[in-house]
Amino acid sequence: MTTNVGGRLQARPSLATLINFAVGSHSRAAAFLVALALLAFVPGFFQIPPVDRDEARFAQATKQMVQSGDYVDIRFQDESRYKKPIGIYWLQAVPVKIADTLGLRRATTVISLYRLPSLIGAIGAVLLTYWAALAFVSRRAAVLAGVIMATSILLGVEARLAKTDAMLLATCVAAMGAMGRLYLAPAEGRRPWLMPGIFWTAVAGGVLLKGPLILMFVALAAATVIVIDRKADWLWRLQPLYGILWLVLLVSPWFIAIAWRTGMSFFTESVGGDLLSKVGSGQEAHGMPPGYYLALFWVTFFPGAILAGLAAPAVWQVRRELGAKFLLAWAIPSWIVMEAVPTKLPHYVLPLYPALAILLAGVIDHHALSTKRWLVHGTLWWFLIAGAIAILTIVAPITLEGQMSLLAWPFAAVAVIFALRAWWLYDEDGAERSLLRAGTASVLLSIAVFGALIPRLPVLFPAAQFSRYLRGFDCVPLVASAGYHEPSLVFFAGSATQLTDGSGAADFLWAGGCRVAIVDSTQERAFALRADAIGLRYARGRRIEGYNISGGRRMSLAVFRAQPN
Repeated sequence: MTTNVGGRLQARPSLATLINFAVGSHSRAAAFLVALALLAFVPGFFQIPPVDRDEARFAQATKQMVQSGDYVDIRFQDESRYKKPIGIYWLQAVPVKIADTLGLRRATTVISLYRLPSLIGAIGAVLLTYWAALAFVSRRAAVLAGVIMATSILLGVEARLAKTDAMLLATCVAAMGAMGRLYLAPAEGRRPWLMPGIFWTAVAGGVLLKGPLILMFVALAAATVIVIDRKADWLWRLQPLYGILWLVLLVSPWFIAIAWRTGMSFFTESVGGDLLSKVGSGQEAHGMPPGYYLALFWVTFFPGAILAGLAAPAVWQVRRELGAKFLLAWAIPSWIVMEAVPTKLPHYVLPLYPALAILLAGVIDHHALSTKRWLVHGTLWWFLIAGAIAILTIVAPITLEGQMSLLAWPFAAVAVIFALRAWWLYDEDGAERSLLRAGTASVLLSIAVFGALIPRLPVLFPAAQFSRYLRGFDCVPLVASAGYHEPSLVFFAGSATQLTDGSGAADFLWAGGCRVAIVDSTQERAFALRADAIGLRYARGRRIEGYNISGGRRMSLAVFRAQPN
């Protein structure tokens, strides 16, 4: 874009200037992508309380590891938690243990410490997308692929949650990037073990994080290109004999240790109870029909997804070229399998997004996006989605708290302006600049929603409200909860928290000592009847009004303490 000043054409400063700077060297590209990722991922990272249920479950299991010193077995309170292997718990335990050793106050209940591996994994995934893309596209397109990943809504969510998925994404991109390089060209003469070493180490990391899932992504991609090419000689470049030995060496110590400790319990629960149940039916009310991921794609992969339709014709034309063939083999077969499996959660397809980002960036770099008007009109969705999220920042606090959140508005408003310009100036300025504007809108929306809005909605986090209430006690109370059994409560109140009903909460207080019962309104009558029956004298504390995110309902929680007879 240029302007006429004094009869001379001068470049108008734009976001593309940052890309021009970043493509100057690998170090500049990495620094730019890290800075962008931090802008996108850090808002709200330290302020948002533990989110039910998965994040709080992972964090509580890690917390019990640190407190017990048992880094082999995985427990949530007294129950085994064998749905996932040990990898994420070890990664979370490192910053928590270091902070606790250094004397950080209440380190074991600082949720941001448990989230650090996810943040590192998300940033690593952005950088690895850039690295992987260099095997397929130009450096400029590789930077754009990193930008698409850094500004995607789904990765932004996973970067803030103490779960497996951001770190799993990093291992998947590393493995697929290494395999892609070996598929496209023989191993380098000077370092023939580098790419196979990266590949097998990344696969081992993925197995320790989430079991065999990474093996599915790798195997389906390899099998697809083998079937299409009708040859498999390139597989030997992976050094499979030595690589499998290395994989076994890395993953077997813990699997042997857990088998020694629990027998076959881990394998029965993780493979039979978790993996196979997801394949056979919609587990934990997460059953969805085929097409679920495609429908969510336009939001979860925003803003890059808006250009997917425009890029599709060009990708189809080059589908037989080696690079495009591998990237499509990375994404499509696993996507089909995910759509076919009854149990569906939005993050399951996240490891496939880097392949789509690289394909999209390559088409943009070659100026090969479709010019068909009905497809170009789809760029309006940049503005519509950004506008919808901006409206949410107004409606959500009014609905949940009965008041407006003024802090989020400026960021949301500027985001809408950037999204509007991305759509309105698409024909004039081209796809790259419009994508960068939409990416800026995504970062601003991240600041508005995660940094300014959610931390100021305490109604979403009843357990955090209860935790702040407990800090005013002159003792460390034992806690029982009737009707509110979310893992975030256990995380704050301690692994000894008793999850019970109204009658059980009254019996709990009857035992005496420094004890507190938190009772949902649906259990208060049962609590009062039992208290009268056993002659319990109790005092009512504060009432906590909240919204159960997992249960999807409002709740009113009363806090009770026993009084001396």
